[in-house]
Amino acid sequence: MARSKSTPFRKSPMIGGPKSPGAKKTAARAQAKGGAEQLKPRKRRHKPGEKALKEIRAYQRSTELLIRKLPFARLVKEVQTSFTPGGLQYRWAATAVLALQEAAEAHLVGLFEDANLACIHAKRVTIMPKDMQLARRIRGRLRE
Repeated sequence: MARSKSTPFRKSPMIGGPKSPGAKKTAARAQAKGGAEQLKPRKRRHKPGEKALKEIRAYQRSTELLIRKLPFARLVKEVQTSFTPGGLQYRWAATAVLALQEAAEAHLVGLFEDANLACIHAKRVTIMPKDMQLARRIRGRLRE
């Protein structure tokens, strides 16, 4: 007699409901308590770097400010009090803080772009402190 391949026995999920009488009771109890545990759909696995590229595209497309307004305003006021004699407190117009924040974010974005170019030039993908230092040094005193 010729050999035939046997497939392993696999337990399949209960499609038509429980088959044994004891299982019917437990299923009924679970239904009464709020339903059986529903299977949550698995989260999609992303390739390495795919999510980062998606975030980069989203941030490049958007125009909103990336730094929160209130923490930035507190920082501006803190720096201002440290530079004024006697620690005088001045009042800031909302538009003035907003203009300062726009300029600060534009400066930081440009600095990160230059640091990224330095990083790519070194055949790396991760920005390191030496890339930031090189970008600041190449930019010069005027653009610091």
